[in-house]
Amino acid sequence: MRDASVAEPAAVHAQQATEPPRLPTPTRAIGRILRYVLADVMRNRWILGYALFFLVATDLLVRLGGTGPRALASLLNLVLALVPLVTVVFGTIYWHGAREFTELLLTQPVERSTLFHGLFAGLVVPLVGAFALGVSIPLIAHRALGADTMGTLGLLLLVGALLTAIFGALAVLIGGLVDDRLKGLGIALGAWLTCTVAFDGVLLWLAVSFRDYPIEGPLLALSFANPVDLARILMLLRLDLATMMGVTGAVFTRMLGSATGMAIALAAMAMWTLVPGWLALRTFRRRDF
Repeated sequence: MRDASVAEPAAVHAQQATEPPRLPTPTRAIGRILRYVLADVMRNRWILGYALFFLVATDLLVRLGGTGPRALASLLNLVLALVPLVTVVFGTIYWHGAREFTELLLTQPVERSTLFHGLFAGLVVPLVGAFALGVSIPLIAHRALGADTMGTLGLLLLVGALLTAIFGALAVLIGGLVDDRLKGLGIALGAWLTCTVAFDGVLLWLAVSFRDYPIEGPLLALSFANPVDLARILMLLRLDLATMMGVTGAVFTRMLGSATGMAIALAAMAMWTLVPGWLALRTFRRRDF
């Protein structure tokens, strides 16, 4: 009887030793990876400088403008230019620099899709947090948040978060397709210049060259090809600044109306977030590290 009682625990231990280790659930695995990546990214001076820039810029605009809506309207151009630039440059550099860390994590029993989501969230979340804190703290400190300003601030933070996710996905996609860091950085800067400078120039040239033709439909369709243009339209529809809308903003207002245009622009920006992210995930799964 004693030998049997001793043999049973031994058999149980032997069975447990032969069983494969239990894999963590995708949610727990993403959470663990996110904590590691956040701890690494938050030590980067880019994030601190990014937050401080928006904090100082917003504070100066509130002091000079005097009201929250004026400060947010003045801040719009900085957001449209700086958020995509910092995100795509920092994301491309960080993704290339973290290759050894990624290879180490790939040796662990974690699926590639789970690893990708954790790494991507660890890249985007600190940038969104730094932007949101840098813009919100001065407005709260100066008590410049009224009923109208809260809605405008919320939309600005949403636009900034979407732009961060979009250009973060583009950065990860570039990092996955291009092994050379300098070449990848050049492509990232080219994508930013195309979205922020060249695209508006092309639209203006088309509007002037074909002004005698009904081109409102094509211009409306082309506006969906640029997430920065969609972000500008969203904010200007909210602020009702017709003089700053440009060609595509005027077409949006005239053909779709303010509320409908905002809903369609938001849906288009959501697609701009999902499609590059899906392509980046597909590239990450197929990549031979």
